[in-house]
Amino acid sequence: MTAIHAKKPGETLFGFLVLTFSLFLFWQSYEISGFTALSSPGAFPLAASGIMVFASCINLLKDIRRPAEVGGFEVFWSKVLPPIVSIMIAIIFTFGIILDTLGFIISALLFLIISIQFLHQKGLVRSVLLSLLSLIVIYIVFRLVFSVILPEGIIPEREIMAWIGSLLN
Repeated sequence: MTAIHAKKPGETLFGFLVLTFSLFLFWQSYEISGFTALSSPGAFPLAASGIMVFASCINLLKDIRRPAEVGGFEVFWSKVLPPIVSIMIAIIFTFGIILDTLGFIISALLFLIISIQFLHQKGLVRSVLLSLLSLIVIYIVFRLVFSVILPEGIIPEREIMAWIGSLLN
């Protein structure tokens, strides 16, 4: 017989999030083609997401019955969502918002500079140089090697690429 352990802060919330995500996946799986036959395109995703819903319901019910760890909400903020994580979430969220407007190059450069400066704290010049180097490598790999279309924004990237191409020819 196993001993009942107190649940950690955030476990119940996480259980609800997993259940919500599982239900969303179940609905998306059904939207693929419904469930007309075992060989239909949505059958395997529907079965997998159904198992996820079932398992997350069982885990959530078990979790709700367990006693909470002493400390409650204060422990949640210190262990699960400390300020550094909250700030990085805000930085990532802001990056996602400005990406379409400013474009990938400017948004990613700002994101990298702010993130590296915030996390590394070794001087602004070092953060800018590391960010520029990282952005150049990311751009070469994704835009030039894999031909991924990145949000252009305010920098006329196509014209610049055409100009560079004309110089090389």
